[in-house]
Amino acid sequence: MAPSIFVTGATGYIGGDALYQLMKSTKQYEVAALVQNSEKGAQVASQYPSIRLVYGNLDSAELLEEEARKADIVLHCANADHVVAAEALTKGLAANASDRSGYIIHTSGTGVLLFADIERQIFGEASEKIYNDWDGVSEVTSIPDFAPHRNVDKIILASASNNVKPAIVCPPTIYGQGRGPGNQRSHQLPELSRCTLEKGHGVQVGAGKTYWTNVHVHDLSVVFVALVEAAAAGGGGAMFGDQAYYFTENGEHIWGQISKAVASAAHKQGFISSDAVETHSDKDINEMCQAGAMLWGANSRCRAIRARKLLGWTPKGRSIEDEIPDTMASEADLRGFVKHHAAK
Repeated sequence: MAPSIFVTGATGYIGGDALYQLMKSTKQYEVAALVQNSEKGAQVASQYPSIRLVYGNLDSAELLEEEARKADIVLHCANADHVVAAEALTKGLAANASDRSGYIIHTSGTGVLLFADIERQIFGEASEKIYNDWDGVSEVTSIPDFAPHRNVDKIILASASNNVKPAIVCPPTIYGQGRGPGNQRSHQLPELSRCTLEKGHGVQVGAGKTYWTNVHVHDLSVVFVALVEAAAAGGGGAMFGDQAYYFTENGEHIWGQISKAVASAAHKQGFISSDAVETHSDKDINEMCQAGAMLWGANSRCRAIRARKLLGWTPKGRSIEDEIPDTMASEADLRGFVKHHAAK
């Protein structure tokens, strides 16, 4: 009998691309997907008619618990900060009456690493601190409770038992066009492009020296599916449990340099009159984009060792720098921007 998988976030950017990668796999799975309404259901059904649709949302605790109880694997990609969903899904897996273990693959994010800059309220400056998910994983699993995503990460990791085998996938800046049935737009790079277009110049937080790591969405989806396949094989060579963090970076960038490249792309494509970049305070940036000071002005540095060692992960997507011109063109089209008459 094919392993059963319950997916959340099927019409979202991360979950939709992961679902695409999963459904193109040669492995056979019985897949059920949570969808909020008939419109979302139609999006999934049109691309994947074999998927069983489950109508509800992340607050539908009893429904989530029941679906998790029936599943072999939960692929939770919908929301890194939803406590009710995390509790219901882990509770459902724990209640399975069979002698098998249930697996939950939860999507967090390297926003969890921003806590030091948030606590100090320092934005736009570089940090030398780099985390890793291998010999430094205990440092990651003991991050302060006030860090973003930390409360839900703790719920997932604390569920580890004979019945529940958790793993947390922790992506950084994700870029590239998704391939899922719903949203195919990422967040940090498109939002920086939007702000550049709307302001008519490049924008950066403070000195623009902050670091983030990054990954192409297609490479991220390979990690999700590798973990699903390992779970379906009873764990395979992967690690699950209360230390099972998987960072998913393929390099890092400095946000000030990305701001310059975004402004240059907007200028070259004729959407703004110069490629100048202006410095803004964290307060001003937050008015342009919700949590923008954290997204572009706080440091999130890590190394993805575990996925490479245990899953044989070899990311192949093009770089974030190479993605910028296409992201700018897409964002300008989405926002209805007309090329500047003086552009060359």
